[in-house]
Amino acid sequence: MSRPRTSSAEAGPTLAHRPRRGMVGRVLHWFATHVQLVDTLLVAALSMVLVLPFALVGFGSPFDHTNWQNEPWTGFLFSVLVTAPLIWRRTHTLPAGIAMAAVCVLQVVLGVQVLPADALVLMMVYALAAYAPRWASIGGFWLAIAGAAALVVRYRAMPLSSASDPVDESGEITQPVLGMILAMALFFGFVAASVTAAWLLGAITRNRIAQQRDLREHAERLEIQQQQERDLAAADERARIAREMHDVVAHSLSVIITQADGARYASRNDPEIARRTLETIAETGRSSLHEMRRLLGVLHDDSSSGTRPMPTVADIPDLVDTVQLSGTRAKLTVSGDEARVSRLTAGAQLVAYRVVQEALTNTLKHAGTNPHATVALRWGPRTLQLQIDDDGRGALSSDDGEGNGLRGMRERLALYDGNVQAGPRAGGGFSVHATLPYENGAS
Repeated sequence: MSRPRTSSAEAGPTLAHRPRRGMVGRVLHWFATHVQLVDTLLVAALSMVLVLPFALVGFGSPFDHTNWQNEPWTGFLFSVLVTAPLIWRRTHTLPAGIAMAAVCVLQVVLGVQVLPADALVLMMVYALAAYAPRWASIGGFWLAIAGAAALVVRYRAMPLSSASDPVDESGEITQPVLGMILAMALFFGFVAASVTAAWLLGAITRNRIAQQRDLREHAERLEIQQQQERDLAAADERARIAREMHDVVAHSLSVIITQADGARYASRNDPEIARRTLETIAETGRSSLHEMRRLLGVLHDDSSSGTRPMPTVADIPDLVDTVQLSGTRAKLTVSGDEARVSRLTAGAQLVAYRVVQEALTNTLKHAGTNPHATVALRWGPRTLQLQIDDDGRGALSSDDGEGNGLRGMRERLALYDGNVQAGPRAGGGFSVHATLPYENGAS
């Protein structure tokens, strides 16, 4: 039987019981649900810095070439072509990566000047590593490394090739040439390290996304499993009530049949006995009808396999003793007039027993090691009060009062106009308080 305090399972697959997001959480959720818009705004912001200046003043070539490859319009055009694919870097990662790679290759082949927007290749390398298939991620990495080498060969080697005297009279490489070679190596190393760092960050993001996806799938499976368990628990609870209440109805019918047979024979000799017998039959019939009306309100399963003696309030001391045998310290106290037990029907006594049984079972399952439980029965003038407390870990649990076990208690008590309150105690532990009215409410 499930613990009333484990109410998170009762929330089901809906989002109603999930914690509310704070301001940061809502902002992050908005970013996660508006990917295309966020990327478009990001590209627009980058264009203000890396593209728009070409339309205004342009950038000259560092080597002072005066051909069309270094014109402002050329830089503006290729900056737009390099930047635009980033809009689809997360929604259509592979086509966006291919488009950017094609523009960069064309830039190198045509000898277009190096552009500030070329640094955005690192963002695409990151996107390929994070969102694209594994083969595209690896291919994008090596293509970026090759692009870094081409960048060095195509642009940084130009001053070296234009050097008029790369070696001195002794045949050794001159210091300026050595400096340029060292600068080329350092530049390639810096670009390659940047590409590697971007790719590694993307790979980390890929792993995080995969873990989150696995967690979501696991949570969905758990929600489905918990819903199935709740359905099975509800069906089992109703079937159990039906089997237990079967004894009440069967016993009442047996009494009616026996009394009717006796009245038939007694009516010939002693009409007074027959009258009293008929009164007993009428009272038993009314009681049985009352039980059946209550039962039909919540039951949808009329299966009744087997008949077994139903526990009553008198069996609660044995239940407490059984709990003590399991190692849990349990104590039973009874106050008030115990003779008022006669005001409870057999079904109501069964409910009282089941409430104590459920609470003690949950103490055994969830209260931790060496818990102490107290069971108090108070026979009041109009109601039986049941108080079950433990000093376990109830205060640490988050229960909204809708666990399967508590729902079963409420359904049982509702049949007899009773109620139950359960929750963590202020000083630690868990508390269950049930009220069960007597049949006629009299003392």
